[in-house]
Amino acid sequence: MSMTSRQRVMTALRRQEPDRVPYFELSVDRALAAQVMGWSAASQAFDRESNQYTAAEAKEVSARLQMDNIRYVLRAPVYAKKEAGQDGRLFYGAGLIRSEADLDMLKLPDPHDDALYEEAAEFAANKGDYAACLVTRMGIFPTMLSLGIDGFSYALYENRSFLEKVLDLYCDWTVAVAERVCKLGFDLFATTDDLAFKSAPFFSPKVFRELVMPRYRRLREAVTLPWMVHSDGNLMPILEDILSLGIAGLHPIEKGAMDIRAMKRDYGGRLCLMGNVDLNLLGLATEEEVDQEVRELIRDIAPGGGYMVTSGNSLAGYLKGENVIAMARAVQKYGRYPIRL
Repeated sequence: MSMTSRQRVMTALRRQEPDRVPYFELSVDRALAAQVMGWSAASQAFDRESNQYTAAEAKEVSARLQMDNIRYVLRAPVYAKKEAGQDGRLFYGAGLIRSEADLDMLKLPDPHDDALYEEAAEFAANKGDYAACLVTRMGIFPTMLSLGIDGFSYALYENRSFLEKVLDLYCDWTVAVAERVCKLGFDLFATTDDLAFKSAPFFSPKVFRELVMPRYRRLREAVTLPWMVHSDGNLMPILEDILSLGIAGLHPIEKGAMDIRAMKRDYGGRLCLMGNVDLNLLGLATEEEVDQEVRELIRDIAPGGGYMVTSGNSLAGYLKGENVIAMARAVQKYGRYPIRL
């Protein structure tokens, strides 16, 4: 029986087999969307930091790419210098919160103000048959960015109380937001705090358990939707801690940092795996190579359910539009259950 996109995603999050492997993306860069949609330059006025879409735009892009989700971003601001890259995309530079004297600068939107949720509520109300994902951050990554990696590292050992003040400002905000957005009609809740380099986590497991896990547990109490966690890099030393939160999905299981096939073998019964079509392939390879990559992922990870195809991070502006289309077509071509490849 054919499912709606929402039914397909929610079935996969329950680690069951839907009618087809879902295709899910956390973000589609506006420049790439313009390329595949043929949007005019006049349509490109948008918030480059959030890469935000209206529900109508999100559904239009998802329909073109045959995706099963749309997403709305509601994140606290980061207090760091911003550097402009290609096509005006902004990248974070030096952190601006260097000491207690800078804390007055850190002003977050009032999470109890109804106006903060008006656009999100409208987005969720107009999701159609798609799975609507609310994207935010728990707070550890914006804390790192706002202090700067060097400032964060020094504070971790020399001024832990200052670091925790900043982290709690962000975490308290996200907890309050979660209590509201989980009632607006979204289908899943995603946090996108990067926690690791390609080789290992940013901090030792001991520091992670002392500093980060208590805040994740506080957020866990407020999240009533299926929760997916995104982090690039190698999470294996802290994976059991993350799984103890009862998350529904892990994204993107970065290729070269984690082995998605080993994850299927060892953890496929505990969470939905979301990944991990290599961005290098999507940006540099041929359509045939992309097709093969998706086929092999579906062959190896999809049987038994609990799998969604995603890019290895997000659909960045530098990717080839034809390769992204090839990925979407391959999901349709190979993803029908039962998997026989």
